[in-house]
Amino acid sequence: MADSNNTHSPTYRLAALDADFLMSREMRGVRFMLEYEKADRALQAANIRSTIVVFGSARIREDGPGRQAYWYGEARKFGHIASLKGGAVNAEGEPRYNVIATGGGPGAMEAANRGAREVDAPTIGFNIKLPEEQEPNPYTTPSLTFQFHYFAMRKMHLAMRAQALVVFPGGFGTLDELFEILTLRQTKKARTIPIVLFDEAYWRSIIKFEALVEHGMVNAPDLDLFRFAESAENVWSALVAQGLAIPDNSGEDLARDM
Repeated sequence: MADSNNTHSPTYRLAALDADFLMSREMRGVRFMLEYEKADRALQAANIRSTIVVFGSARIREDGPGRQAYWYGEARKFGHIASLKGGAVNAEGEPRYNVIATGGGPGAMEAANRGAREVDAPTIGFNIKLPEEQEPNPYTTPSLTFQFHYFAMRKMHLAMRAQALVVFPGGFGTLDELFEILTLRQTKKARTIPIVLFDEAYWRSIIKFEALVEHGMVNAPDLDLFRFAESAENVWSALVAQGLAIPDNSGEDLARDM
C-alpha cells in the first residue's frame, strides 16, 4: 500500500525550494555563488559600471561629539560632489559611473549614501548579516540594497567595480576594508585605484605608517598608495589628481573589472 506521507518527506521537496538543504554545510559553495550572482545581476540591470567605495565608522553621528559631526557632514558632502561630478547622475538606462557604494550601515556610510541620494543619484549598500542585526540606512537605493552572509563575497563586490576608495575615521571594520584594498594594490592583485584617508590627524594618531617602513615591513613607495584629505572638496581633488576615471562625451566605456 502506498505511503501517504511520501510527499511530506524532506527528500521530496524540490532542491531549489528546500531551505534545510540549501543551508547545509555541503551547499556552502552554492550559497557563495548565489551571493555573487544575485548582486551582480542587479548591478548589471541598473547599468552600474563603476563605484566609489566609502567606508567609515557606523558610530559616527550627525550630532555626535568632537569631530564626529564634521566627519558626517563632509562624508555627506562628498557623496553629493562625487555623484554630480563622477557620472552617477545619468538618465535612466544610461551607464552610471562612480556610484557611491558603502557597507550600507549608519554613520559615515549613511552620510555618503545620503549625499548621493539628495542629488537623485543611485547609491549602493552592501550590508552584512551579523549576530546583532544592523538595519540598512534609509538612503541606499532600494533596488541596490543588498544583504550578504559571507564577508568574502561582500568584499569582492565592494572591490570589483571600485574606481576609488575613500575612508573616513573608523574602527576594526573600517581598518579591515582599508587594508584589504591596500593589500590588493600593493600586491598588484587589483588595478590601480586612488585611495584617500579623511582627517590625517586621526589616521596618524592610530597608525604609525612610517614605522612600517622603518621596520622593513613595507617599502617606502607603498606609502604612496594613499593620500590624506581634510574636506570633501579635497577628497574629490585628490581622487582626480590620482587618475580617477570620469566619463566625458566621447562615449568611452570606463568600466573595468577587477
